[in-house]
Amino acid sequence: MTDISNAAAPSTEQSSQPASSRYSYFVLGVLTLVYTFNFIDRQIIAILSPAIKEDLGLSDSMLGLLKGLAFAVLYTTLGIPIAWLADRWNRVNIIAISLALWSGFTALSGITTTATQLALARIGVGIGEAGCSPPAHSLISDYFPKEKRASALAIYSLGIPFGQMFAFLAGGWVLQELGWRNAFFVVGIPGVLLAIIMKLAIREPIRGAQDVQATTVQPVKFSQGLKQLMTIPTYWGVIAGVTFASFTGYGTGLWIVDFYRRTYELSYVEITVPLALLNGVAYGIGTYLGGYLTDRLGKKGKGAYGWVPALGMLLTIPCGWLSLWSPNALGAFLWSAPFLIGLGMYLGPGFSLVQTLAPIKLRAFATAFFFLILNLIALGFGPLWVGALSDIFAADYGEVTGLRIAMTTLAAFSLLSAGAFYWTSLKLPADWAKATGER
Repeated sequence: MTDISNAAAPSTEQSSQPASSRYSYFVLGVLTLVYTFNFIDRQIIAILSPAIKEDLGLSDSMLGLLKGLAFAVLYTTLGIPIAWLADRWNRVNIIAISLALWSGFTALSGITTTATQLALARIGVGIGEAGCSPPAHSLISDYFPKEKRASALAIYSLGIPFGQMFAFLAGGWVLQELGWRNAFFVVGIPGVLLAIIMKLAIREPIRGAQDVQATTVQPVKFSQGLKQLMTIPTYWGVIAGVTFASFTGYGTGLWIVDFYRRTYELSYVEITVPLALLNGVAYGIGTYLGGYLTDRLGKKGKGAYGWVPALGMLLTIPCGWLSLWSPNALGAFLWSAPFLIGLGMYLGPGFSLVQTLAPIKLRAFATAFFFLILNLIALGFGPLWVGALSDIFAADYGEVTGLRIAMTTLAAFSLLSAGAFYWTSLKLPADWAKATGER
């Protein structure tokens, strides 16, 4: 089997020493901006969904397929070979190329005229986005030590609420004023320019520089690293916790505009402006809070990396129910705030655990395998789950109540997530000690 360190020798583009704190946060800021564009381009179809449904005459099941599985299939499967490459080649180049690719396909979505063409464009977006997070997580772990990774990856994960916020703001206004096709152009084209800026601004660091001296990193064969990864109980616990949490997140986020449009008959701007603020503020607070609390409380006990997100997911259950069944839009928006705070709290802890528990030479692969399971199940089937159930329940209860019932079932996945994270909190101290040498 090939030694995964064969192509990892420092190139002329690699930093020979760990980066300064100031530059580390600059890199983190650029990567967070890239991730913001990642979620702008991923979220935009949910905002345009009611107009696409009306224009192309689609069912909720077909919309769920376009929002989820069409995007997720190649996004998840290509993540593995791209991560294999990222563990061997320049990660900055991979992210820059991927950003240009998914932004271009987002813009091309604006010229589609059929569901098939739109599905192909979404597949293209998924191919590009497969090259974002695995190498980005690996880069961040080489710029920040393990004691700060939950906070650093929580900041990176702010790209999710920020991306959704900007998608709601730009997408809602452009949709109402210029139509859904032009919205794809507006959010897609700037990403190509950002790809150029990123390539010029970020240096490739030495792998493992924040964990041990680079000269002491022992070569690890792919098969040995994979075997080690598969035998870490809490790695699987984190995968389960994040997957179930993301099922709730994607099932809600990719249908929320349809929900407000049908249930309360609001205009697009009346829907997207409040949702932009809620995602940018409430979801952002929850995302940062999860990373901050676990890094702080984790100094006293590593189990905090499991029980903090577990509490967050428990919070989403009553708040989500109250939001979905509110008799008016104001109540629905207000209860969405604590729902989004709770939903954001798993991101930093979950992502940081993957990087800390994984062998240094397999960090990008560990993240890609993690995203393979998470996104194939959560992103691929979360929106489809809601869409298919909505069609089923609509036959007896109508489109409004049918969608409400379908989205309410997501509470079960929040409960499963909380259970998986709590189980992880019990097993984590032992696995953390094995991975880091800390006792």
